[in-house]
Amino acid sequence: MVSIKTIAEECGVSIATVSKSLNGHKDISEATRNFVCETAKRLGYMPNSQARALKTNKSYIIGVLLADKAENGLTHVYFSAVIDSFKREMEKSGYDIVFISEKIGDRTMSFYEHCLYRNVDGVLAACVDFESNGVQELIKSSVPLVAIDYKQKGLCSVVSDNRNGMGDLVNYIYSLGHRRIAYIYGDDSQVTSSRVTAYIDTLKMLGIKPDENYLKHGKYLDCTSAEILTHDLMKLPSPPTCIIYPDDYCAISGLEVIKKYAEANPFGKISAAGYDGLLAGRIKSLSLTTVKQDTYNIGTNAGRLLKRIIAKEDIPEDEMVSVVRGFLVNGQTVGTMP
Repeated sequence: MVSIKTIAEECGVSIATVSKSLNGHKDISEATRNFVCETAKRLGYMPNSQARALKTNKSYIIGVLLADKAENGLTHVYFSAVIDSFKREMEKSGYDIVFISEKIGDRTMSFYEHCLYRNVDGVLAACVDFESNGVQELIKSSVPLVAIDYKQKGLCSVVSDNRNGMGDLVNYIYSLGHRRIAYIYGDDSQVTSSRVTAYIDTLKMLGIKPDENYLKHGKYLDCTSAEILTHDLMKLPSPPTCIIYPDDYCAISGLEVIKKYAEANPFGKISAAGYDGLLAGRIKSLSLTTVKQDTYNIGTNAGRLLKRIIAKEDIPEDEMVSVVRGFLVNGQTVGTMP
C-alpha cells in the first residue's frame, strides 16, 4: 500500500510537504502541490479514512434513517430517489453513507445510540415515524440532522410542496370538466395532511362542496387497498368521474379496477391521477396524469443544508426549511368530460 513516506521519497521532499500538499495548505507552492498530487495519483495513493478522522475529528460518515411503516426500504421509489441525489451531493465532499436502524445483529439500540456507535457526522431522516420517542431523541440530540417532508420548530428540513402540487392537480382535473373528484389518501403524516387540506380547500375555491363519500383513507404503495377503495367508489349511487390516488402505483392498480366498470358504467369513462411522477417514462403503454416531485433538488438541498449544519454554520430561521415544488404531468388518464 502506497504511503505518504513513499510519495515523499519519490518526489524528493519531506513527509510534511507531502501531507500539506495533499491537504491543500497554502504555505506550499502551487507547483510543488501539483507535483506531489500528480505523483500520489500515479502511484495509486489512497488516504486512510481512520487517520483522516483522527486528524480532522470527523468520521466523514453520514447516517440515513429509512424505516417506513410498510417496510418498503429502498424499494420506496420516492425516498430512494431522494437518497440517491442526497448521496451524490454528500460524496462531492468526501462523505460515505450508512443506514441507521435500531438493531445491529442481535443487539438492540436506539437510533441515537447507533449514531454514536457509527460516529456519524450527521443524519438524514428520510422516512420514519417522526413522532416516535426514538426519532425525537435523535432530533433533540447534538447530532446534526436534516429531515425530509417533516417540519418541527428548530429542525432543519427539506419538504416537497404538497399543497401546491395537489392544488395544481385538482385545478387541472376541474379544467377538463370534472366535478365529482374523489381522493384516496395515504397514511397519517404531515404530507398526507397537507395534501388532504389542499384537496378540500381547492374544491371549495372552485365552488364544489367536498363530499365525504369521495374522500377515502387508504395507504401509500398499497395496491390492494387502492383496489378495494376503488371498488367502493365505483359502487356509489353517483360515482366520481375522476379518482386521485396517493401514489402512482396505487393509481395504476386503481385503473385496472376502473376498466372492469367501464362498459357497464352509465356515467361514462372514469379518469384517474397519481402522485409522485416517478413512474413517468418507465411504462411505455401508460401516460399517467400525476404530479412529479423534484427528488433531485429535494435530495441535493438536503445534502447542502446538512453540510452547513456540520460546519456549525449559523442557519437563519427562514433558511431552515427548504420547500421544493414539483410539477404537473398532463398524462392521458384524465379525460375531458362532455
